[in-house]
Amino acid sequence: MNTAIKQKSSKLKVLAIFIAVILVAASITAAFNAKELNRLYRVITLFDENNIVENFRTMDEILPYQVIQKGKPNFEFGSNIKNLPESFKFEGRDINVKELFANTGTTGLIVIKENDILFEEYYQGNNQDTLSISWSVGKSFVSALIGIAIDEGYIKDISSPVSEYVPALKDSGYNGVSLKNVLQMSSGVRFNEDYADFNSDINRMGRVIALGSSINEFAASLSSERQPGEYNHYVSMDTQVLGMVLKETTGVSPSNYLEEKIWKKLGMQSDAKWLMDDAGMELAFGTLNVTLRDYARFGRLYMNYGNWDGQQIVPEAWVKSSVTPDAPHLQPGKSPLSTTTWGYGYQWWLPEHPQGDFVARGVYGQIIYVNPEKKTVIVKSAAYPEWTTTHESNDIIVAFFQLLANT
Repeated sequence: MNTAIKQKSSKLKVLAIFIAVILVAASITAAFNAKELNRLYRVITLFDENNIVENFRTMDEILPYQVIQKGKPNFEFGSNIKNLPESFKFEGRDINVKELFANTGTTGLIVIKENDILFEEYYQGNNQDTLSISWSVGKSFVSALIGIAIDEGYIKDISSPVSEYVPALKDSGYNGVSLKNVLQMSSGVRFNEDYADFNSDINRMGRVIALGSSINEFAASLSSERQPGEYNHYVSMDTQVLGMVLKETTGVSPSNYLEEKIWKKLGMQSDAKWLMDDAGMELAFGTLNVTLRDYARFGRLYMNYGNWDGQQIVPEAWVKSSVTPDAPHLQPGKSPLSTTTWGYGYQWWLPEHPQGDFVARGVYGQIIYVNPEKKTVIVKSAAYPEWTTTHESNDIIVAFFQLLANT
């Protein structure tokens, strides 16, 4: 073979290798984009009526997660099964119980009195082993972890500013805002939490996560709207900031801290999953995936003011402070100082007409209802697509839970 032919052959081989590299890179890029686009589609259609039930029990297929391992032995509830009332009255209206739970997208319901299960049923394909996403019910778990971290000395006190623990927040609306104001959804940060508005901050946040960006960077990009500590405005990123504080102060992930301090101590029946962003940070604002009975076990912990069969898991004083509104803008009832008629504590709700009870509450219908005096815990998982337009459902359901607690 002459020199010219050899040179030509060599050039063709180089060109072939170059083209192959380009094709491989293009296929990898296409595959990555396809995965990213599929996740974006799943997030955008997350609450669609035809998808919501399946989405709420398969969130681990959409986003990465960390497993929270259960301990041994498992805590077992007793059983004293009873029928629910067929109907009850709410503001003069007769409410049919079966229709109420069918019409509000219920996927599971459990009623606990003392240590006994009085009622437990699952719907729409869920069962006892289904991990259901908590949404903002998970905020109350984060609150418990903050109380433990303070008790263990990782956090000085709730009057200290969150930016002291998380320097990345110093150029944001959270600079100088106290941990207490963040716990009480009174940070003063500008945020639109309207799920029905495609362009709202909460929906924009979902797209940011779907496209692989950092949730912590998103939280640090928010600006201030008003003076903190004076107005109750629900901001899911407040809880994300609490997650950032936990990670910075304890030196471990919120998932690991939850596993060590709560999950393995309560005899949970199942491992849980906490969704994360692509940077490996838990979506602390509300993406725990837990079985119905394990939600009830957490409710039982708070029913007993943080005590679990003789072991104080969450400080009793913290639990009581968490469910005690201590400022005018946090009190239940209609107020110009709040966007809601419900009261608010440290990531826990009080019904508009409280009866010594308190509630962990999530978007699209999740509830943990706790009444310590009546030794009652009730948990409802749900995937209710009309939740954004029928907020009265929370009041009706809690009124029914109050009836059960007093029965």
